[in-house]
Amino acid sequence: MARIAIVSCQKIKDVSCIGCLKCFKAMALKEGEFNRYGDDLEVVAMSDCGDCPGLVMPKLSLVKDVAHQYDRDFDIVHLGTCVVKAVHTAACPINLDKLKGMIENVLGKQVVVGTHTY
Repeated sequence: MARIAIVSCQKIKDVSCIGCLKCFKAMALKEGEFNRYGDDLEVVAMSDCGDCPGLVMPKLSLVKDVAHQYDRDFDIVHLGTCVVKAVHTAACPINLDKLKGMIENVLGKQVVVGTHTY
């Protein structure tokens, strides 16, 4: 079972995708980056990036600590499509490759960049 946490963009999450409905739709239909899991997917946590400029690592570290405290650990972090869009269209200062490496190295979690194609 893949146990995932999703990181969304705090600035545009509820502007372009109210209630993360696009992520949940893609999960239900096994589309986009969620197609790799089939029926073996559990969303353990959804959180935002902590806002600009670059507070995602402390925020995700806190999510990891609380998940561990409540025995709800996750293996994979998805950087939401909203984060990817923010970088490419809204001048978000996050370097996706650098962030992916930091999460993998510092937190020991696999990272998938993106969630869906909507």
